[in-house]
Amino acid sequence: MNTVSAEIVQTTAAEVPFQAASKDIWEKKYRLVTKDGTAVDKDMDATYMRVARALADVEETEEKREAWYQEFVWALRRGAIPAGRIISNAGATKYKPATSTINCTVSGVVEDSMDDILGKTHEAGLTLKAGCGIGYEFSTLRPKGGYVSGAGAYTSGPLSFMDIFDKMCFTVSSAGGRRGAQMATFDVGHPDVIEFIRAKREDGRLRQFNLSLLITDEFMAAVKNDGEWKLAFPVNERESKTIDLKDPEQVIWREWPSHKGYIVNDEGLVACKVYKTIRAQRLWDVIMSSTYDYAEPGFILIDKVNEMNNNWFCEDIRATNPCGEQPLPPYGSCLLGSVNLTRFVIEPFTERARFDWKEFRKAVKIFTRMLDNVVEINGLPLDGQRDEIKRKRRHGMGFLGLGSTLTLLKVKYGSKESVSFTERVSRELAIAGW
Repeated sequence: MNTVSAEIVQTTAAEVPFQAASKDIWEKKYRLVTKDGTAVDKDMDATYMRVARALADVEETEEKREAWYQEFVWALRRGAIPAGRIISNAGATKYKPATSTINCTVSGVVEDSMDDILGKTHEAGLTLKAGCGIGYEFSTLRPKGGYVSGAGAYTSGPLSFMDIFDKMCFTVSSAGGRRGAQMATFDVGHPDVIEFIRAKREDGRLRQFNLSLLITDEFMAAVKNDGEWKLAFPVNERESKTIDLKDPEQVIWREWPSHKGYIVNDEGLVACKVYKTIRAQRLWDVIMSSTYDYAEPGFILIDKVNEMNNNWFCEDIRATNPCGEQPLPPYGSCLLGSVNLTRFVIEPFTERARFDWKEFRKAVKIFTRMLDNVVEINGLPLDGQRDEIKRKRRHGMGFLGLGSTLTLLKVKYGSKESVSFTERVSRELAIAGW
């Protein structure tokens, strides 16, 4: 195997010294220290070597472990930037054994029962304790005013249960030092959708959550055609005896993430009781006004997400990680990293300024192996999470510093040349990583 010595650093590319803010962030967020505050990582390079050693040690033989350690150190020095939990927690089990190298996850489906709601709260608490953010879909819970036969009462609705998750997240993150992060997604056809859209307008409510709507093709078509939009929720077997399943004014058949206890037809669609019918454009206006005035909720074209998912045949996506950039299936994990493009510019700000494509491709290939090795030391607390990440081994890689790189190359941002460069960077990263 060809290796690159850990001592060799590319000298032809621009070396920009770390700023004071960079060192401060490393010191507070990523530097490994003991319980009494003694530094384990003496400097940033020691952090790189700790991470590289932890990820290389999952290799099968001593020869491979040493060879990949050298490669990983080189890539980290060269501009490969793993996600924050990897930098913070890889190789740190001696000092913080209950932490994960995964930044974010998605919860399992929250079923419409008290047992499952409280069970998912427990799972979320363990996940947040490990240092991971988490996303959930809450439109699987029956709407406010729905009858709960077991309790002989009426439910307070999904928003009230979200308050439980919100308080749990605040408590766990306050105890652990790192602020928790959560995403709540909600179907645009749920009867409580307007309450969801306006939920955070109450002072102090759901402050540990980002909110996003699951927008379907069916809804977009209704908006475009100025049609009606039915707000509905699945009918269980007991309720089905009180309504006419063949009456389109009472029941609409829709895709649903859970079939448990519901009426399902031969096409896999679930019978949903219509609670209210409104103009689709009225709901659209409510969404757009809230997005403009309050910057929430987010807008997820969920049918397009599932259509473009490479794993469409074995999973149904209904939630995302807390920042919303990665849709994930139940118990899915957000394993990400970025490549700093500025590190590959040779002779910047000159007429000879150029991008080192060969070194870039090499860094991407090594970084791909590095991120895949994170799967083996994931540190996730739940069996479902560990099973999901090991079966599919999904990870994502992107790039950062695009604008700065164009400036170093003396290329105007937004010009045709900059667009061509961006397209090539994306293409080279995708092909080299594959």
